[in-house]
Amino acid sequence: MKERGIAFLAGLWRFMVAICIILIGGAVAGVLGNIVTTYVSTGTFNFTDLHKLGLTTWLSEHLLLVIIVVLLVLVLTVSAYLARRYQQLAAQQKKQAHEDALVDVAKGVADIGAGVRAALEERKASPPVDPQPSKSVITQSSSTWNVPYLRNPFFTGREELLKQLHDNLTQNKAAALTQAQDRPANSAQAQAISGLGGIGKTQTAVEYAYRYSNEYHYVLWVNAATRDELATSFVSLATLLNLPEREDKDQTKIVAAVKNWFTSHDDWLLIVDNADDLAMAGDFLPVGGKGHLLLTTRAHAVGSLANGIEVEKLDTQQGMLLLLRRAKILRHEASLDDAPPADRIAAEAIVKEMDGLPLALDQAGAFIEETECSVSNYLDRYRQRQDLLLRRRGGPGEDHPEPVATTWSLSFERVAQLDPLAAELLRCCAFLAPDAIPEQMIIDGATKLGTLVQPVAENTLLLDEALGTLLRFSLVRRKRDEHTFSMHRLVQAILRRSMDTSKQRQYAETIVKAINQAFPDVADYRNWPRCQQYLPHAQVCVDMIDTWKFIFDEAGALHNELGYYLDDRAQYSEAEPLYKRAIAIGEKTLGPEHPNLAIRLNNLANLYSDQGKYEEAEPLLKRALAIREQKFGSTHPSTQRSRERYESLLREMNKQER
Repeated sequence: MKERGIAFLAGLWRFMVAICIILIGGAVAGVLGNIVTTYVSTGTFNFTDLHKLGLTTWLSEHLLLVIIVVLLVLVLTVSAYLARRYQQLAAQQKKQAHEDALVDVAKGVADIGAGVRAALEERKASPPVDPQPSKSVITQSSSTWNVPYLRNPFFTGREELLKQLHDNLTQNKAAALTQAQDRPANSAQAQAISGLGGIGKTQTAVEYAYRYSNEYHYVLWVNAATRDELATSFVSLATLLNLPEREDKDQTKIVAAVKNWFTSHDDWLLIVDNADDLAMAGDFLPVGGKGHLLLTTRAHAVGSLANGIEVEKLDTQQGMLLLLRRAKILRHEASLDDAPPADRIAAEAIVKEMDGLPLALDQAGAFIEETECSVSNYLDRYRQRQDLLLRRRGGPGEDHPEPVATTWSLSFERVAQLDPLAAELLRCCAFLAPDAIPEQMIIDGATKLGTLVQPVAENTLLLDEALGTLLRFSLVRRKRDEHTFSMHRLVQAILRRSMDTSKQRQYAETIVKAINQAFPDVADYRNWPRCQQYLPHAQVCVDMIDTWKFIFDEAGALHNELGYYLDDRAQYSEAEPLYKRAIAIGEKTLGPEHPNLAIRLNNLANLYSDQGKYEEAEPLLKRALAIREQKFGSTHPSTQRSRERYESLLREMNKQER
């Protein structure tokens, strides 16, 4: 309103000036005309005759009115003049501000240029150590974007995986040799990354989205944890893409509209996270279009839905970098050499304890950062209270993932619902070595593994089905050519920790008996390859026997068999304590006069004799001979062989004395 009034008065000023000029000009012209007329008609004129003029006469008669009009005109004139002046000053200030802004922009451009020159000079002087873009600057250039996660500034490694994903997604369809054959020829390129929960599938997808966002016009994200969540995500996409069907009350129509949108558009990337139920997720996926599909799933076998890449655990170097960067001990661009030696040693131990699981390492780093404890102190605490630390979340807020234990709990529950045999097999294997578990060992020991697993001994197809269920959730990894499968050691740890002490003892005892039954006959050298394959698991059993103080016959027998195998391989220092423990357990379970105890005494004596330790071997052979004479008599073949062996040792001792 104020601006309109000022503009009106400013315009009035111009109008009044024009009127005044006309009136004054007219008055002057009239006076001059009267003067000229008077002079022409009378021949003379003087200023005393001015009062005879008509104008002066009229003015003198209406003096009050003239004064009022003059005052009004004067007020209007002054007001209009001030408004005009105000308008001119405002215009000048605006012009000055515009000129100042241009100066500031010019200075800013100059500063940017100077900064760029300085950065280029610094880059030439010292090349960067990390080829990745800076993680501290989180950007995305796609015009339509709904990725729900910020870029992870601590993302480490996975360079080959990201490159492989990009190559697989961007290659020409004609060159897509691993493209699923039953997908339509015009279907979008689809890639699935699979692996155990916590292995880094989602973080890899997030990093891919940010790293290659400039190659897409649309980067879209949906959550496929359940059908409802996936449908809700598609409804949100309809709103984001401003589809006409977005207000429809029928979700199926909205989902169909979104799928049609993908078919008719290109330059899009659709990330389907948590697609563990691939059959359900497949109902929502577009079957055409010129975009890219990226799925994350725990399912090991993705079938014809997509090309699959399994996400591996981090190697030791990458795991150490992730841990130390997350703990804020190393900057992102720093190398391991920049870390204090004590921190490097402790970090390496933690990575090995956690078997390179990124989620566990991230949460360990968060704990170190938040509590400001040292890396070595965390290692000590982890070894003492592993269960509590694995259940601890790595920081507050939605951007921080659930703890390791919580991440896997749902998978454990689903396996138990789908396949009780698979769940029981998983619990049993939690008490074995994590790597290269021989399938034949499970089959041979199945009758000792409880009622659920016993049928595997007669029907090996049941083992395949159980492993298939576990593979579906990436809880195991199978090497079909080697007929073995593996578990992550933290999966084992959490399964064991979920049991009370009595249940742990029960499973440990069951596994010891099963491995004792499955361990091959070591006297036959043809079995040595299998013995070597079973060795790590037998050694785990030996540790459990010691931990739980087991005293039963199978525990002693397994010690003896394992010692015999190592003895035959000339691994005397490893075999000796096993023989001794086998004898000690046999004394209690078999009795001091049992023939099997004589065998164990004889085995240890032979080990000493092979090393020339005759003094240690002599009492053992003597006692073995006495047991056999008492049990079988002096003429029994086993007694005679024992006597011959004892006499041979005595002769060797006599030679040594000479």
